[in-house]
Amino acid sequence: MAAKTNALKVTLPSDREIKLTREFDAPRHLVFEAMSKPEYIRKWWGPRGTELTTCDMDFRSGGRWRFVSRGPDGIEHPFKGVYREVSPPDRIVWTFTYDVPPINEHEAVETVTFEERDGRTFLTVVSLHDSKESRDAHVQSGMEKGAGETYDRLEELLAKMA
Repeated sequence: MAAKTNALKVTLPSDREIKLTREFDAPRHLVFEAMSKPEYIRKWWGPRGTELTTCDMDFRSGGRWRFVSRGPDGIEHPFKGVYREVSPPDRIVWTFTYDVPPINEHEAVETVTFEERDGRTFLTVVSLHDSKESRDAHVQSGMEKGAGETYDRLEELLAKMA
């Protein structure tokens, strides 16, 4: 049976928040695993055509993470943060910073929740920014297209993991 994918939905529930929702044709524990282990993250993180060249993770509350992706143009994009909460398989909270000055002066806090219904996972990510301007810059960066492609790649990996 072909996967029933559900397109990424992006909303702005407040002046400082971006909310992403996506349904996956996979059980929650599998989606959580794919989002918490470097060997899987390397295969799906980032838009199509990008390569995750660095995937350093200390996946525990208080642990740090750092990812560097390289686009087809050869430009590297560094990201970093700290895991504030890791509660398998329900929830992850981390800080998220695009590590390029002056953007790296603005840290977002992202809360990811995983809800399972009938063997499918409903993922919700709420990104709380320090200001409306920071949130708007994130939205205007093209993140909706990039996140959509990223979660499509995750869906493709989940089909192989099942």
